[in-house]
Amino acid sequence: MYKHVLIPVDLNDGGFSDKALEAAIWHAEHSQAKLHLLNVLPGIHMSMVATYFPKDAAAKMKQDVEKQLESFAQKHIPQSISYQTYVVEGKPYTSILDCAKRVNADLIVMPSHKRSKLDKVMLGSVASKVVENSPINVLVIKPQG
Repeated sequence: MYKHVLIPVDLNDGGFSDKALEAAIWHAEHSQAKLHLLNVLPGIHMSMVATYFPKDAAAKMKQDVEKQLESFAQKHIPQSISYQTYVVEGKPYTSILDCAKRVNADLIVMPSHKRSKLDKVMLGSVASKVVENSPINVLVIKPQG
């Protein structure tokens, strides 16, 4: 049913990306789909932010995150499933949608972090923005409890 499944991965979420990846693996196994793991870095190249970091900080951070994401993938994805990892810089929800388009994803599987109602009103949720703006199916894995 699916050929390309995109999974946005937050490497700092204390294991919740694992649950979304489990669902994505299930769909990949049943569809012979390729998995695409994405991590979005904050925009430290923005001129105001960039002045606070050494010149090569962004490149070093990206290399470190690429290694972490690859390690995460090797730890959790069975060898029988094809995957690719991506690390991009930008706004999370637009980067997710851009990557989905670039890899021809036909499903996005992503976690939805628990947030208070006030957080949702003030900040919005990446998952809700992806669902709202995505032209393809989005499977949102909610936290338990």
